[in-house]
Amino acid sequence: MVGGGYPVVIQTMWKDRLSFSDLEGKAGEALVARIGGLKGMGCGLLRFAVPDTEAAEVLGRLAGMVSMPLVADIHFDYRIALRCMDFPVAKIRINPGNIGGREKVGAVLSRASEKGIPVRIGVNAGSLPPDLRKKVEAGTDRALALAAAAERELAVFREFGFRNILVSMKASSVADTIRANRILAEKNSGERPAGNPADDAGPGNDGAGPPLHVGVTEAGPLVAGVVRNTAALLRLLENGIGDTIRVSLSDTMENEVIAGREILAAAAESAAAAGNAPGAARLRRRGVTIVSCPRCGRNGFDTHGFTERWLDKLYGLDKNITVAIMGCVVNGPGEARHADIGITGAGDRVLIFRHGKALRSVSADEADRAFTEELDRI
Repeated sequence: MVGGGYPVVIQTMWKDRLSFSDLEGKAGEALVARIGGLKGMGCGLLRFAVPDTEAAEVLGRLAGMVSMPLVADIHFDYRIALRCMDFPVAKIRINPGNIGGREKVGAVLSRASEKGIPVRIGVNAGSLPPDLRKKVEAGTDRALALAAAAERELAVFREFGFRNILVSMKASSVADTIRANRILAEKNSGERPAGNPADDAGPGNDGAGPPLHVGVTEAGPLVAGVVRNTAALLRLLENGIGDTIRVSLSDTMENEVIAGREILAAAAESAAAAGNAPGAARLRRRGVTIVSCPRCGRNGFDTHGFTERWLDKLYGLDKNITVAIMGCVVNGPGEARHADIGITGAGDRVLIFRHGKALRSVSADEADRAFTEELDRI
């Protein structure tokens, strides 16, 4: 369920094209396990590019192999969207800038209505409808053009009586991303949002407009991409704008999910500090919080190596705890005494502690095993 008072959902997108051979044997087992790992880390939706009918067939088979809701991302050919909906996909994304005219959109919406599948109107700054693209080239504000493209497609969907809608307006510019989403949110603030018309308890029924999927597209490599997405998403989420998010990175899917979790955690903290309890509850996630020192010349424990080894596993745990990974006695148990479990070291010894109190001291070679044992006791 997406929208309204429901929790904000984290998305990521599969990075490679899949073939049928990827679904077979040990490759298929590894693929399903990785998707399960993403789900355990907090990913709620996984999107796949579907450039042709073969990709649609592969996605259709995969959808029957996993519990993760899968989303089909369609450009150019509406018939691919129709084929995807023969399978248990969770959502269809179409781009109004290249999917075709009213008749083709109508065919997609008719099938989606029949199958009960939501459709995301996905507007991109780089593929606006031709007339709006020309206006931007002539000096029209890009954020206004993004919002106009979304409103235009929303009007078409409404004419067909289709209400199970989500909207995204993405740009590589932080400012354009913020402004476009604010414009659409303000213009639709008095309208009953998208949801299954047969279900009055459906997503988004709080009078706040259609659910919005937000993120900065083509944001760059890990550090640059996290910074740019954080700058945009915090501003939007703090104002109650955004029902699903994706942190687009030239990096792994796992790091996209981790970044999304941390952005939601920061937004929840900000909302709570501002006295917005409902907003904080919509943003907050159960799971591990990691605090770790940056390391310096005092370090006696390889915080970088330990964090890298444990990162995905810790974010995949269903434990609402704080884990501290500290480099020396200065910022070990003392500065991290709030942590439910922590690890630090000096020389060839490693100390594992809880709430500032030492649990055990072991050799560096035994650090991972001992940490696992203490973590399992929580």
